[in-house]
Amino acid sequence: MKTCLRHLAKLSALMSAFALASPATATNGYFSNGYGGQSKGMAGAGVAVPTGVLGMAQNPATGVKLGNQAGFCLTTFAPNRDVEIAPGGPLTPGTHKSQNDVFFIPCGGANWKLDDRSSLGAFVFGNGGMNTEFDTNFFAGLGAGSAPVGVNLEQAFITLNYARKVNDRLTLGVSPILAVQRFKAQGLQAFSALSISPSDVTNRGHDWSTGFGVNLGLLYEANPEWTFGAAYRNEIQMSKFSRYKGLFADGEFDVPAMLTLGAAYTPAAAPHWTLTGEYQRIFYGNVKPIANSSAPPGGPLGATNGVGFGWQDVDVWRLAAIWQKSDKLTLRTGVSYSTEFIKNDGNVVINTIAPGTPQWHLSAGGTYEINDRWAFTFAYTHAFSNSFSGSNPALTGVAQPVKIRMHQHEVATGISYRW
Repeated sequence: MKTCLRHLAKLSALMSAFALASPATATNGYFSNGYGGQSKGMAGAGVAVPTGVLGMAQNPATGVKLGNQAGFCLTTFAPNRDVEIAPGGPLTPGTHKSQNDVFFIPCGGANWKLDDRSSLGAFVFGNGGMNTEFDTNFFAGLGAGSAPVGVNLEQAFITLNYARKVNDRLTLGVSPILAVQRFKAQGLQAFSALSISPSDVTNRGHDWSTGFGVNLGLLYEANPEWTFGAAYRNEIQMSKFSRYKGLFADGEFDVPAMLTLGAAYTPAAAPHWTLTGEYQRIFYGNVKPIANSSAPPGGPLGATNGVGFGWQDVDVWRLAAIWQKSDKLTLRTGVSYSTEFIKNDGNVVINTIAPGTPQWHLSAGGTYEINDRWAFTFAYTHAFSNSFSGSNPALTGVAQPVKIRMHQHEVATGISYRW
């Protein structure tokens, strides 16, 4: 066991470095829509059904169901992001497309059965992020700005997981989390004059931040047909970005809390089918740099009430199905919908540097059992194109219309090993 943990620690460090070289996968706001190939094949569902080692990121209580298992996954993420600016104001008119449109994001870990009622796991995954890079600095007309313009936020979670079956129906789980994030902004010189620390707004290279949190979960098997799951991850207080203390409110960028509730139904008359539904709430509205409005601007950048992205809490609904077609092949599909996260049209302008607009996701995938120990998982997700439009005369001087738009393609693959 000690040897396995040492190897896993080295692998976790390596995967964390890779995960922090990429933004999140298919997203709700900037949070990943599910973790691991099995979950992604169901549009992010997994709180009430086990979905492999990475499924513990959604519900720590599922660890007991996994037994001895290790898994590695790789997601190819292809977002298409553009900003459309109308003439008639200081912002550069035209359609501006963000570069860097293909990313590779790894994840993985292992789970060990301690006894018939408990398990211990360790894994690493990319929680979320955003990445934009526009060749034309459309903010330059506000006063200054070098090209390119954009931001890069990356979040990785390194996690331990303990699950315990309290009785024949109820299982509880807990996951301590080490959160690591880094951030870079470039081309935002036009906003320096609005900051309490003008030299700490943009073009300072990457800065790092860390914090600790916990994910709690339960799995309740009411009867052979119905299973209920719930998980709550607290708001993670992150250390300050000292290089960007003039950009973020109080210099901080904490990780919002997340609550997920779900149920799974496996009919006795058709035990090869499982249907699952979920509700999830992401508490973006509690984190000042994310939630503070920019319409009209409040206090100066970097202050407690400084300009933010103007996001509100997001509700996500998912419906998915699992079909065990044979002993070798299991197929999955799912659909998810998230509510709008931008509070009002006036916040659209500042969101040009982070246009995470998709609301609908559709997924399909499956797992093929190669033999008694090895299995291969695959999934494809399409985040449908969506746009938000607005203007912010208080920021740009005139009501210059701006539209932000994004759609996404995602292919997730994974390999798992049981012993």
